[in-house]
Amino acid sequence: MLDYDKEAERYDALRGGEARAAAAADAVLSLIPGGARDLLDVACGTGLVTRRFPAARAGLRVTGADLAPSMTRMAATRLPGAVVRADSRRLPFGDARFDVVVSVWLLHLLSGPGDVRTVVGECARVLRPGGVYITSVHKGASHNVGSDIDAVLAARPPSPVPDAPADVTACATGHGLLPAGQARFRGHGQGRSPRRTITDLRRGWFVTLPPGEPLAEEFAARLAELPDQDRPRPDPVFTLHAYRKPALTP
Repeated sequence: MLDYDKEAERYDALRGGEARAAAAADAVLSLIPGGARDLLDVACGTGLVTRRFPAARAGLRVTGADLAPSMTRMAATRLPGAVVRADSRRLPFGDARFDVVVSVWLLHLLSGPGDVRTVVGECARVLRPGGVYITSVHKGASHNVGSDIDAVLAARPPSPVPDAPADVTACATGHGLLPAGQARFRGHGQGRSPRRTITDLRRGWFVTLPPGEPLAEEFAARLAELPDQDRPRPDPVFTLHAYRKPALTP
């Protein structure tokens, strides 16, 4: 597992920068109702995506939350006075506080189904009736683009999938949220090359291949045998699911 506190300084550069941020923000915005006024971005990271929401939607007030201190410091420079350090399992906000809650690239990092239920429950709790929760699903599968790199990595021990779409939907409906749409976007600049994949492997990107272990080095050797070591393969395509909290009936 990557240390996202240490990862903050290079996070944007290694993940497509402004191009990916624009694609992600546009996809999220396509699922937000026109009358929304208060948005919470859970696991906002460096704020590169978060700052695009109020810029694109006049009158939209945005709050960012992240657990990693370095991430929140960077996000705070982009959204002054609107970023808090918080654990997504215990959000420091009252019930029914936001019209929109977003958690992109978060659920796949959680330790298991219990944490996913807790986080989705917290997002549902702080959502107002009629509001929308938007989250990414099955992030790991998004990176499998059918390349020669994927063919090598297919033999690695399988990773857990805490953000499987059916499981996320079950958690959402269990907390009273109803499916309300989907969107997809391209992870510009995130297409893997063999050399970059070896670097990611050796810094802990693949949870079932701990850095320094013999098995990890076996996969590094296989990746090093691929042609075009610096040519990026196709970009991943990420999927968002939206869930609506039913409005109160009069």
